[in-house]
Amino acid sequence: MTRSWPELLGQAGAAPEPVGDRTSLFAKLRDSLSKSRRALTEQLVAAAFDPSDEAAWERLEEALIAADVGVPATAELVRRLEARGAGLTDLRGALAEEITALLGEPGTLAVRERPSVLLVVGVNGTGKTTTIGKLAHRLHERGLSVVVAAADTFRAAAEEQLEIWARRAGSDFVGSRRGGDPAAVAFDAIEAAQARGREIVIVDTAGRLHTQTNLMEELAKIRRVIAQRLDGAPHETLLVVDATTGQNGLQQARLFGRAVDVTGIALTKLDGSAKGGIAVSIAHELGLPVKLVGVGERQDDLRPFDPGDFAHALVGGEPDA
Repeated sequence: MTRSWPELLGQAGAAPEPVGDRTSLFAKLRDSLSKSRRALTEQLVAAAFDPSDEAAWERLEEALIAADVGVPATAELVRRLEARGAGLTDLRGALAEEITALLGEPGTLAVRERPSVLLVVGVNGTGKTTTIGKLAHRLHERGLSVVVAAADTFRAAAEEQLEIWARRAGSDFVGSRRGGDPAAVAFDAIEAAQARGREIVIVDTAGRLHTQTNLMEELAKIRRVIAQRLDGAPHETLLVVDATTGQNGLQQARLFGRAVDVTGIALTKLDGSAKGGIAVSIAHELGLPVKLVGVGERQDDLRPFDPGDFAHALVGGEPDA
Protein backbone atom coordinates (compact mmCIF):
# COMPACT_ATOMS: atom_id res chain seq x y z
CA MET A 1 0.00 0.00 0.00
CA THR A 2 1.31 3.45 -0.87
CA ARG A 3 2.06 5.48 2.23
CA SER A 4 1.98 9.23 2.57
CA TRP A 5 5.15 11.27 2.88
CA PRO A 6 4.58 12.24 6.54
CA GLU A 7 3.96 8.59 7.42
CA LEU A 8 7.18 7.57 5.70
CA LEU A 9 9.27 9.94 7.76
CA GLY A 10 7.26 9.58 10.94
CA GLN A 11 5.70 13.03 11.25
CA ALA A 12 3.53 13.50 14.30
CA GLY A 13 -0.15 13.74 13.50
CA ALA A 14 0.04 11.81 10.22
CA ALA A 15 0.10 8.38 11.84
CA PRO A 16 -0.12 7.04 15.39
CA GLU A 17 3.02 8.00 17.25
CA PRO A 18 3.93 7.94 20.94
CA VAL A 19 3.45 11.30 22.63
CA GLY A 20 7.00 11.15 23.94
CA ASP A 21 8.39 10.94 20.41
CA ARG A 22 6.58 14.10 19.31
CA THR A 23 7.67 15.87 22.49
CA SER A 24 11.27 14.92 21.73
CA LEU A 25 10.98 16.14 18.12
CA PHE A 26 9.49 19.44 19.22
CA ALA A 27 12.29 19.87 21.76
CA LYS A 28 14.84 19.39 18.97
CA LEU A 29 13.05 21.92 16.83
CA ARG A 30 12.96 24.40 19.70
CA ASP A 31 16.69 23.91 20.22
CA SER A 32 17.38 24.40 16.52
CA LEU A 33 15.34 27.62 16.47
CA SER A 34 16.68 29.03 19.74
CA LYS A 35 18.73 31.74 18.05
CA SER A 36 15.84 32.75 15.82
CA ARG A 37 13.50 32.77 18.80
CA ARG A 38 15.81 35.06 20.78
CA ALA A 39 16.05 37.43 17.81
CA LEU A 40 12.27 37.48 17.62
CA THR A 41 11.50 37.91 21.32
CA GLU A 42 14.32 39.96 22.81
CA GLN A 43 12.83 43.20 21.50
CA LEU A 44 9.37 42.43 22.83
CA VAL A 45 8.54 43.72 26.31
CA ALA A 46 7.77 41.17 28.98
CA ALA A 47 4.58 42.99 29.98
CA ALA A 48 1.25 42.25 28.32
CA PHE A 49 1.12 43.50 24.75
CA ASP A 50 -0.99 46.63 24.39
CA PRO A 51 -2.61 46.83 20.92
CA SER A 52 -3.16 50.56 21.40
CA ASP A 53 0.57 51.24 21.88
CA GLU A 54 2.15 52.26 18.57
CA ALA A 55 5.64 51.67 19.97
CA ALA A 56 4.69 48.07 20.76
CA TRP A 57 3.77 47.47 17.11
CA GLU A 58 7.07 48.98 16.01
CA ARG A 59 8.96 46.67 18.36
CA LEU A 60 7.07 43.71 16.95
CA GLU A 61 7.92 44.70 13.38
CA GLU A 62 11.60 45.12 14.28
CA ALA A 63 11.64 41.73 15.98
CA LEU A 64 10.06 39.95 13.02
CA ILE A 65 12.49 41.54 10.58
CA ALA A 66 15.42 40.67 12.87
CA ALA A 67 14.32 37.02 12.68
CA ASP A 68 14.36 37.38 8.86
CA VAL A 69 10.64 36.98 8.36
CA GLY A 70 11.05 39.63 5.65
CA VAL A 71 9.30 42.95 5.12
CA PRO A 72 6.30 41.73 3.05
CA ALA A 73 5.54 38.83 5.41
CA THR A 74 6.07 41.06 8.44
CA ALA A 75 3.60 43.62 7.05
CA GLU A 76 1.04 40.87 6.46
CA LEU A 77 1.46 39.41 9.95
CA VAL A 78 1.07 42.83 11.58
CA ARG A 79 -1.99 43.55 9.44
CA ARG A 80 -3.61 40.29 10.56
CA LEU A 81 -2.78 40.92 14.23
CA GLU A 82 -4.08 44.50 14.07
CA ALA A 83 -7.35 43.16 12.64
CA ARG A 84 -7.88 41.30 15.91
CA GLY A 85 -8.26 44.65 17.67
CA ALA A 86 -8.72 44.75 21.43
CA GLY A 87 -9.15 40.98 21.46
CA LEU A 88 -5.40 40.59 21.02
CA THR A 89 -4.37 39.64 24.56
CA ASP A 90 -2.01 36.71 23.95
CA LEU A 91 0.56 38.04 21.50
CA ARG A 92 2.68 34.88 21.30
CA GLY A 93 -0.32 32.62 20.76
CA ALA A 94 -1.83 34.90 18.13
CA LEU A 95 1.50 35.34 16.37
CA ALA A 96 2.03 31.56 16.27
CA GLU A 97 -1.46 31.12 14.80
CA GLU A 98 -0.87 33.72 12.08
CA ILE A 99 2.60 32.39 11.21
CA THR A 100 1.12 28.89 10.92
CA ALA A 101 -1.56 30.23 8.58
CA LEU A 102 1.01 32.07 6.49
CA LEU A 103 3.15 28.94 6.15
CA GLY A 104 0.16 27.09 4.73
CA GLU A 105 -0.56 23.38 4.74
CA PRO A 106 2.25 20.92 5.54
CA GLY A 107 4.22 20.16 2.40
CA THR A 108 4.14 16.58 1.14
CA LEU A 109 6.45 14.85 -1.31
CA ALA A 110 5.15 13.14 -4.45
CA VAL A 111 6.57 9.67 -3.86
CA ARG A 112 3.66 7.58 -5.10
CA GLU A 113 4.93 6.79 -8.60
CA ARG A 114 7.27 3.84 -9.10
CA PRO A 115 9.92 4.93 -9.49
CA SER A 116 9.52 8.42 -8.10
CA VAL A 117 12.32 10.81 -9.03
CA LEU A 118 13.47 13.53 -6.63
CA LEU A 119 15.82 16.16 -8.07
CA VAL A 120 17.80 18.00 -5.38
CA VAL A 121 19.33 21.41 -6.16
CA GLY A 122 20.94 24.33 -4.36
CA VAL A 123 23.97 26.57 -4.01
CA ASN A 124 27.32 25.37 -2.68
CA GLY A 125 27.54 24.58 1.00
CA THR A 126 23.83 24.35 1.81
CA GLY A 127 24.01 20.73 2.97
CA LYS A 128 22.63 18.98 -0.12
CA THR A 129 24.71 15.82 0.27
CA THR A 130 23.87 15.47 3.95
CA THR A 131 20.18 16.06 3.29
CA ILE A 132 20.13 13.44 0.53
CA GLY A 133 21.89 10.93 2.79
CA LYS A 134 19.41 11.50 5.62
CA LEU A 135 16.46 11.31 3.25
CA ALA A 136 17.68 8.05 1.72
CA HIS A 137 18.20 6.64 5.22
CA ARG A 138 14.68 7.51 6.40
CA LEU A 139 13.06 6.09 3.26
CA HIS A 140 15.10 2.87 3.42
CA GLU A 141 14.33 2.57 7.13
CA ARG A 142 10.63 2.51 6.24
CA GLY A 143 10.94 -0.20 3.65
CA LEU A 144 11.46 1.72 0.39
CA SER A 145 14.26 0.88 -2.02
CA VAL A 146 16.31 3.89 -3.10
CA VAL A 147 18.80 4.71 -5.85
CA VAL A 148 21.09 7.69 -5.18
CA ALA A 149 22.54 9.36 -8.29
CA ALA A 150 25.69 11.48 -8.14
CA ALA A 151 25.03 14.04 -10.86
CA ASP A 152 27.59 16.37 -9.25
CA THR A 153 30.46 15.28 -11.50
CA PHE A 154 32.69 18.30 -10.98
CA ARG A 155 33.38 18.87 -7.28
CA ALA A 156 36.35 16.95 -5.95
CA ALA A 157 35.27 14.05 -3.70
CA ALA A 158 31.56 14.80 -4.27
CA GLU A 159 30.86 11.34 -5.66
CA GLU A 160 32.83 9.62 -2.90
CA GLN A 161 30.97 11.50 -0.18
CA LEU A 162 27.59 10.70 -1.66
CA GLU A 163 28.49 7.04 -2.14
CA ILE A 164 29.39 6.77 1.56
CA TRP A 165 26.01 8.27 2.50
CA ALA A 166 24.24 5.89 0.10
CA ARG A 167 25.94 2.85 1.59
CA ARG A 168 25.07 3.97 5.12
CA ALA A 169 21.46 4.30 4.00
CA GLY A 170 21.36 0.86 2.38
CA SER A 171 20.73 2.43 -1.02
CA ASP A 172 21.98 1.68 -4.53
CA PHE A 173 24.44 4.17 -5.97
CA VAL A 174 24.96 5.39 -9.54
CA GLY A 175 27.92 7.60 -10.41
CA SER A 176 30.21 8.39 -13.34
CA ARG A 177 33.72 9.41 -14.22
CA ARG A 178 34.92 12.81 -13.06
CA GLY A 179 33.68 15.54 -15.37
CA GLY A 180 31.03 13.31 -16.93
CA ASP A 181 27.67 14.49 -18.20
CA PRO A 182 25.39 15.09 -15.15
CA ALA A 183 22.25 14.54 -17.23
CA ALA A 184 23.56 11.14 -18.31
CA VAL A 185 24.00 10.13 -14.66
CA ALA A 186 20.38 11.01 -13.92
CA PHE A 187 19.28 9.06 -17.02
CA ASP A 188 21.31 6.00 -15.99
CA ALA A 189 19.95 6.13 -12.43
CA ILE A 190 16.36 5.99 -13.66
CA GLU A 191 17.21 3.07 -15.95
CA ALA A 192 18.88 1.28 -13.04
CA ALA A 193 15.87 1.85 -10.81
CA GLN A 194 13.50 0.45 -13.41
CA ALA A 195 15.71 -2.56 -14.16
CA ARG A 196 16.18 -3.41 -10.46
CA GLY A 197 12.64 -2.63 -9.37
CA ARG A 198 13.68 0.23 -7.08
CA GLU A 199 11.06 2.67 -5.84
CA ILE A 200 12.80 6.04 -5.34
CA VAL A 201 15.55 7.84 -7.29
CA ILE A 202 17.26 10.79 -5.58
CA VAL A 203 19.41 12.86 -7.96
CA ASP A 204 22.13 15.05 -6.48
CA THR A 205 23.39 18.00 -8.54
CA ALA A 206 26.44 20.22 -8.39
CA GLY A 207 26.10 23.21 -6.12
CA ARG A 208 25.92 26.43 -8.08
CA LEU A 209 25.27 30.06 -7.43
CA HIS A 210 21.83 31.14 -8.57
CA THR A 211 23.55 33.96 -10.49
CA GLN A 212 25.62 31.58 -12.68
CA THR A 213 23.51 31.55 -15.82
CA ASN A 214 25.41 28.80 -17.66
CA LEU A 215 25.22 26.42 -14.70
CA MET A 216 21.54 27.14 -14.21
CA GLU A 217 21.01 26.26 -17.87
CA GLU A 218 22.85 22.98 -17.26
CA LEU A 219 20.49 22.27 -14.38
CA ALA A 220 17.53 22.89 -16.65
CA LYS A 221 19.03 20.38 -19.09
CA ILE A 222 19.22 17.72 -16.37
CA ARG A 223 15.57 18.29 -15.62
CA ARG A 224 14.63 18.03 -19.31
CA VAL A 225 16.51 14.74 -19.70
CA ILE A 226 14.77 13.30 -16.65
CA ALA A 227 11.39 14.36 -18.05
CA GLN A 228 12.19 12.78 -21.43
CA ARG A 229 13.28 9.52 -19.83
CA LEU A 230 10.28 9.11 -17.52
CA ASP A 231 6.87 10.65 -18.02
CA GLY A 232 5.95 12.99 -15.16
CA ALA A 233 9.46 13.12 -13.72
CA PRO A 234 11.01 14.68 -11.80
CA HIS A 235 8.11 14.23 -9.43
CA GLU A 236 9.74 16.62 -6.97
CA THR A 237 12.43 19.27 -7.29
CA LEU A 238 13.73 20.19 -3.86
CA LEU A 239 15.79 23.30 -3.23
CA VAL A 240 18.07 23.00 -0.20
CA VAL A 241 18.26 26.37 1.58
CA ASP A 242 20.78 27.19 4.30
CA ALA A 243 18.86 29.14 6.97
CA THR A 244 21.96 31.15 7.86
CA THR A 245 21.79 32.93 4.49
CA GLY A 246 18.60 34.73 5.52
CA GLN A 247 16.91 36.75 2.81
CA ASN A 248 19.45 35.59 0.23
CA GLY A 249 17.66 32.25 0.47
CA LEU A 250 14.55 33.96 -0.87
CA GLN A 251 16.39 35.12 -3.97
CA GLN A 252 17.86 31.64 -4.42
CA ALA A 253 14.38 30.14 -4.29
CA ARG A 254 13.09 32.69 -6.79
CA LEU A 255 15.82 32.10 -9.39
CA PHE A 256 16.09 28.32 -8.99
CA GLY A 257 12.31 28.20 -9.31
CA ARG A 258 12.50 29.92 -12.68
CA ALA A 259 15.16 27.50 -13.93
CA VAL A 260 13.83 24.14 -12.74
CA ASP A 261 10.33 24.60 -11.33
CA VAL A 262 11.14 24.02 -7.66
CA THR A 263 8.31 22.25 -5.83
CA GLY A 264 9.51 22.58 -2.24
CA ILE A 265 12.22 23.62 0.19
CA ALA A 266 14.49 21.63 2.49
CA LEU A 267 15.61 24.03 5.24
CA THR A 268 18.99 23.27 6.83
CA LYS A 269 21.33 24.67 9.49
CA LEU A 270 18.59 26.13 11.66
CA ASP A 271 20.69 25.45 14.74
CA GLY A 272 23.35 27.88 13.56
CA SER A 273 21.03 30.69 12.51
CA ALA A 274 19.04 33.54 13.97
CA LYS A 275 17.15 33.73 10.68
CA GLY A 276 14.65 30.87 10.83
CA GLY A 277 11.93 33.26 9.75
CA ILE A 278 13.13 32.80 6.16
CA ALA A 279 10.69 29.88 5.97
CA VAL A 280 7.82 32.32 6.47
CA SER A 281 9.23 34.70 3.89
CA ILE A 282 9.62 32.00 1.21
CA ALA A 283 6.14 30.58 1.83
CA HIS A 284 4.47 34.01 1.77
CA GLU A 285 6.29 35.63 -1.15
CA LEU A 286 6.79 32.64 -3.45
CA GLY A 287 4.08 30.23 -2.35
CA LEU A 288 6.70 27.49 -1.98
CA PRO A 289 6.13 25.04 0.88
CA VAL A 290 8.92 23.98 3.20
CA LYS A 291 8.81 20.18 3.01
CA LEU A 292 11.85 19.11 5.00
CA VAL A 293 13.66 20.47 8.01
CA GLY A 294 16.89 19.29 9.59
CA VAL A 295 16.85 19.23 13.41
CA GLY A 296 20.32 17.84 14.09
CA GLU A 297 23.36 16.02 12.76
CA ARG A 298 22.26 12.40 13.10
CA GLN A 299 20.96 10.29 10.22
CA ASP A 300 17.41 10.37 11.55
CA ASP A 301 17.40 14.14 12.22
CA LEU A 302 15.44 14.95 9.08
CA ARG A 303 11.70 15.50 9.43
CA PRO A 304 8.68 16.58 7.41
CA PHE A 305 7.97 20.24 8.07
CA ASP A 306 5.09 20.91 10.48
CA PRO A 307 3.96 24.58 10.21
CA GLY A 308 2.33 24.63 13.65
CA ASP A 309 5.29 23.13 15.47
CA PHE A 310 7.66 25.43 13.59
CA ALA A 311 5.63 28.54 14.44
CA HIS A 312 5.42 27.67 18.14
CA ALA A 313 9.11 26.81 18.31
CA LEU A 314 9.89 30.14 16.64
CA VAL A 315 7.83 32.38 18.94
CA GLY A 316 7.82 30.26 22.10
CA GLY A 317 5.06 28.21 23.62
CA GLU A 318 3.75 24.70 23.07
CA PRO A 319 2.06 23.37 19.92
CA ASP A 320 -1.47 22.05 19.91
CA ALA A 321 -1.79 18.43 20.95
